[in-house]
Amino acid sequence: MNIIEIKTSKRNEFIDITLQVQGAVKDSKVKEGLCVIFCPHTTAALTINENADPSVQKDILEYMEKLVPVHKNYSHSEGNSDAHIKSSLVGCSVNVIIENSTLVLGTWQGIYFCEFDGPRQRKVYVKII
Repeated sequence: MNIIEIKTSKRNEFIDITLQVQGAVKDSKVKEGLCVIFCPHTTAALTINENADPSVQKDILEYMEKLVPVHKNYSHSEGNSDAHIKSSLVGCSVNVIIENSTLVLGTWQGIYFCEFDGPRQRKVYVKII
C-alpha cells in the first residue's frame, strides 16, 4: 500500500492527485488490475472529474456550498458539520482500472482529493490489486 501525503491550504478545495496515483501504479509494476484509492478522513473525500478546465472544480465547490452551507443550525457542534455532509455526499473512495501499467481514465478525467475542512495535513491510501 502507498500513502500520498497532502497539505491543503483552504477550507474547501480540490487537489489533483492523478500523477501521484499513477506513480504508485508504475512503482507497483502491476500491468493489469485495479487501483483502489481511499480517504480515511470524515471531512474530506475523493472524486473523479474533469481536469482540463479548473472552473469545473470551482463550480462544484460553489454548488456544494449552496447545497450544504457552512453556517446552518446543525446539531453537531464542532463547526464542521457541513464538511461531514459534503464528504458523505462525494464519497471516501474511488476505483480505477489498470491496463498496461496505466490508469484507465477518460481524456478529461483526473482524480481529486476534496478538502471540506481545511487547511489540514491529510493522507490518501492507494492499494494496487
